[in-house]
Amino acid sequence: MAFTISTTPSGTQTIKHSDFKTHIGLKLLNSHPRVIRTVKPVRAQPLLVTRAIADGKPLTKEKRLSIDECEAAVVAGNPPPAPPVPPKPRAPAGTPVVTQLPLTRRPRRNRKSPFLRAAFQETTLSPANFILPLFIHEAEEDTPIGAMPGCYRLGWRHGLIEEVYKARDVGVNSIVLFPKIPDALKSASGDEAYNENGLVPRAIRLLKDKYPDIIIYTDVALDPYSSDGHDGIVREDGVIMNDETVHQLSKQAVAQARAGADVVSPSDMMDGRVGAIRSALDAEGFEHVSIMSYTAKYASAFYGPFRDALDSNPRFGDKKTYQMNPANYREALIETSEDEAEGADILMVKPAMPYLDVIRLLHDNSALPISAYQGLHLFFYGCSPLTGFLDLTCLTIRNWLTLLC
Repeated sequence: MAFTISTTPSGTQTIKHSDFKTHIGLKLLNSHPRVIRTVKPVRAQPLLVTRAIADGKPLTKEKRLSIDECEAAVVAGNPPPAPPVPPKPRAPAGTPVVTQLPLTRRPRRNRKSPFLRAAFQETTLSPANFILPLFIHEAEEDTPIGAMPGCYRLGWRHGLIEEVYKARDVGVNSIVLFPKIPDALKSASGDEAYNENGLVPRAIRLLKDKYPDIIIYTDVALDPYSSDGHDGIVREDGVIMNDETVHQLSKQAVAQARAGADVVSPSDMMDGRVGAIRSALDAEGFEHVSIMSYTAKYASAFYGPFRDALDSNPRFGDKKTYQMNPANYREALIETSEDEAEGADILMVKPAMPYLDVIRLLHDNSALPISAYQGLHLFFYGCSPLTGFLDLTCLTIRNWLTLLC
């Protein structure tokens, strides 16, 4: 029987029989009664190849050169052969012969291969950057959302768990919850928002039990819980009360944090709510919970299907007294300054696509991560600014939206 003993690059001796059964050390990879021990890895030893013939013919040995012998050969001018230098690619026939431009910098050098382009890419977008909005309700079954084809209100005990599993399977590990609250639990003051055994806190606790490392964002606003469908408490003359609403929002954020939320996201656009929520969280020992503020949330016709999903359309009027005017660009800097000063950890622009110039404005004026909420499906955050539309184009789109709001 013939066999070969050789040393692998990792230093482990390998024995290979003529019947092609391979051993690592003296251990056969498949079951074999003659396995007795494993040879320890060896280092810095010449490779010894031994061939034995069972019929009594003499042994032959091959010894590879040591490092000293290899270096001596190179010093003596006898290096081992290597592939030749590849020929320079030829230009097509008719290409003019020109003098090389005296350029000290050639930016194309960093673009010449896919690997170099990937190495120097400034803006990256991966599943880790996305946050998946999920609509939940009290029912056992998932219910289609008529205004959002392909989207569902998920049963919080089953459908929600399955949807999160599928998202994690493709690398999305951050979700944000939006509840559809039964009408019987809605009130003018939205007290159900801070019920610690309400729909959202229960869903948070269930998700954290199933997936401890999931990142859960929550929506902080009263409109799903309000019998008036507004983000705040409505006075009898139709005015949205600011400070009283902020009081309720702070209690809501604490309830969500106590359930296990990682990031609370006030979307109400009340003045001073970020600072009040930060103080309330810290006072209750939730200083580790982050705040993603809807910093520049513009009044928009895009929100119609979303409100249908939550059954939270305003019962009267609109939301223009607290959401921003689509025609205002610089006003976003005021909101940015206030949210930063009050302790926001992430700033958001909503809706994203027609406000690319505002995203860029916030990016250029704040060191905080900028998130963007586009359409009905996904957030992304922490990326470099999205560019591509001229400011004039964005303004034209916003003027058009103003007519629809």
